[in-house]
Amino acid sequence: MRFFTTTTSVALLAVTAALAVPAAAVSVAPSVRHATGTLPDGAAWIADVPAPWNGILLLYSHGFGPLTAADAPDPATQAALLARGYALAGSSYDPNGSEWALDSAVRDQFGTLAAVEDGVLPGQPRQVLAFGTSMGGLVSALEAQDGAGRINGTLTTCGLVAGAINLNEYQLDGEYALARLLLPGQQVQLVRFGSVNQALATAATLQSAAAQAQQTAAGRARLALAMAFINVPPWDASQAVPPPPSDPAAQEAAQYQVEFTGSFSTIDFIESGRPAIDQADGGSANWTAGTDFATVLGRSSYLPEVAALYRAAGLSLRADLDTLTRDANITADPAAVASLKRTSVPDGRLAVPELDLHTISDQLVPVQQENFYASRVGAAGSGEMLRQAFVASVGHCNFSPAELVAGVQAISHRVSTGRWDSVADPASLDQVASGLGLGPARFVPYRPAALTGAVRPGPGKSGTVRRPRPLG
Repeated sequence: MRFFTTTTSVALLAVTAALAVPAAAVSVAPSVRHATGTLPDGAAWIADVPAPWNGILLLYSHGFGPLTAADAPDPATQAALLARGYALAGSSYDPNGSEWALDSAVRDQFGTLAAVEDGVLPGQPRQVLAFGTSMGGLVSALEAQDGAGRINGTLTTCGLVAGAINLNEYQLDGEYALARLLLPGQQVQLVRFGSVNQALATAATLQSAAAQAQQTAAGRARLALAMAFINVPPWDASQAVPPPPSDPAAQEAAQYQVEFTGSFSTIDFIESGRPAIDQADGGSANWTAGTDFATVLGRSSYLPEVAALYRAAGLSLRADLDTLTRDANITADPAAVASLKRTSVPDGRLAVPELDLHTISDQLVPVQQENFYASRVGAAGSGEMLRQAFVASVGHCNFSPAELVAGVQAISHRVSTGRWDSVADPASLDQVASGLGLGPARFVPYRPAALTGAVRPGPGKSGTVRRPRPLG
């Protein structure tokens, strides 16, 4: 049974004014019908429908975090979309579940769609477009697989499109390298945390070791190795442009800022998220056992940086890689791996067209995930359904409203015409975004490198020679 209530408001004028939208772009703020409801599993949903409505509904999937209903990534983007006639809807996901909500998210999103179509919209939508952010980008990618007859297209932004097993594996590889090389002989818990506080204690231990290591050439070399496994971008927010590949010391310094500094650092976020994934899957879907770390690094775009810093420090890279391979003994729970694969790994078979947007320097969901995903989609025979575009921006999901609206318009064009034409090309997206008056437009031609430590769809890690996986 579905329930909803509605209110009507014309109070978007103040929000729209805050966007500094030129009068020529949007002259009158629409009236908006706001609706709320509850799904059978307790998930809350919300919807906002402007008048006039352009006939397009955006089904928004929010990212990892509190299980609160959202129908847009931020207030400015919400106001910009409503002002252009788009209806918006989205759910909280099951409030009784984990913040890693993949067990229920796709079901709850499609339940929200049914509720909104049934009693909120003034008519049937001519297009329904899935739209997701971060973990919600993974949700929308899964909707692109399963949404035939319900959605018409998908926009993922900063999406975790390489799936959660990859996320677990490359993060754990790097954390294991930090613990083993910077804290030799110490027992540092990396998996099976009993609480978020326990996970944050590990993060603090690793952060302290990293701060000390950053003071020496040998420490910086080993940090570069560990950060290569985590796919840490060598471009931090204090820099106008990324350091050149010819300056490995500057690259490592930027990576250190990205990964280990700030009041709540990237390593804090990584560790604190692991208990939620374990909760969702009933165990630990993380392992290092069987990994050949030399081969993982050998096929990584970070190899030149790491090798240069090891040479400068007078260290043996081969010896450290052999140590990591020899001592890797973390095993996974088979049922948890199976659960994560079932709920949180895209298979690449797209039922509807999909456009992915990603910032080049994303510390939480590395842009290299798009490389892996494109390969998976191509191998599944859906390559023509997918386009990817990249923004020269630092930070996870650091898009302007202009860039997001341009992405919505591009996927809508693909749905309307059945052709991509040039709408997903960086020059076209940049021109459209520049003309919206909603903030910067920073689309650039870009090809992401391979995802270091990626797990193949079958056994083994991409680019590695692995022994049979010794699961616990």
